[in-house]
Amino acid sequence: MAEPPVGNGGPRFGRPRDWLIGALVLLLLVVWVEHSLGWGPLLAPWATLSVGDLTGLIALSTLSYGFRAMRVYDYFLPLTRGRFLTTLRLSVLHNVANNLLPMRSGEAAFPLLMKRYFGQRLLHSSFALVVIRLLDLHFLGLVAIAALYARSAGTLWLLAGVVWFGLLPGGYLLRGRLLRWARAGTGRWRGLLGEALAALPEHPLVIARLYLWTALSWIAKVVAFAAVLRHFVPLERWQALAGILGAELSSILPVHGIAGTGSYEAAAVGVLVPLGVELNAALAGAVNLHLFLLGVTVLLAVIGLLIPRR
Repeated sequence: MAEPPVGNGGPRFGRPRDWLIGALVLLLLVVWVEHSLGWGPLLAPWATLSVGDLTGLIALSTLSYGFRAMRVYDYFLPLTRGRFLTTLRLSVLHNVANNLLPMRSGEAAFPLLMKRYFGQRLLHSSFALVVIRLLDLHFLGLVAIAALYARSAGTLWLLAGVVWFGLLPGGYLLRGRLLRWARAGTGRWRGLLGEALAALPEHPLVIARLYLWTALSWIAKVVAFAAVLRHFVPLERWQALAGILGAELSSILPVHGIAGTGSYEAAAVGVLVPLGVELNAALAGAVNLHLFLLGVTVLLAVIGLLIPRR
């Protein structure tokens, strides 16, 4: 199947309209925070966070990116064999672009970097990224069920966790049947479906390893983020988990600001307030959590550019 054209003007990370909407959302957040809390009082609790604790939380967040790089490395073997540093650079720069650019336009960096560093086809890399995001979504579903179980332990949530986890092997078995059907006929849609399914790893052990890297990356990130959020807002653990999930899933909102600004906070507040958290407290926690995320992102951008590649 032919590659989609990249365009004569090179890759486009977001349309002008996206940047305009993102800038407006950012401005609205700045005004909202100043009117509701004031930036000085909102940022004051950072002074009570020790250097050691902050360093540990940054290290834990950075470790999350290392696990993500291992996932990409494992996914594209043998293409990536012996080139982990290049894979780490690719993964870090992709996630930096994803965190900073509006409307999730940073996702385009992944297939472009895979083609540049490894010569991988754009279409195959794009489908592989969809698989990676589905693994992320599946594990976040487990985290959501765990938060609900922590709130009110019961057999229902345990059963929901088993059923949700069972979607993983069920999807793998369905993949084989759909791939045979796609290859048995002709047509553009069958070809696209076959290409998408072929991007999935064939061996179940590989999928198990990919899911392990997914779980480790999210566990490291969620633990660090929960500690940051609870430093600024008195929350139960399950409330912190729920708020983090809302913020992280803000990318599915129809409006996504520059660096997620505005949409990230709105999603977190939209989850925390119905759970009994006071509005201004939820806003303060969400803004400071996002500032931590952006700080780690900028640090990793510098590190990513310094990582040598072969």
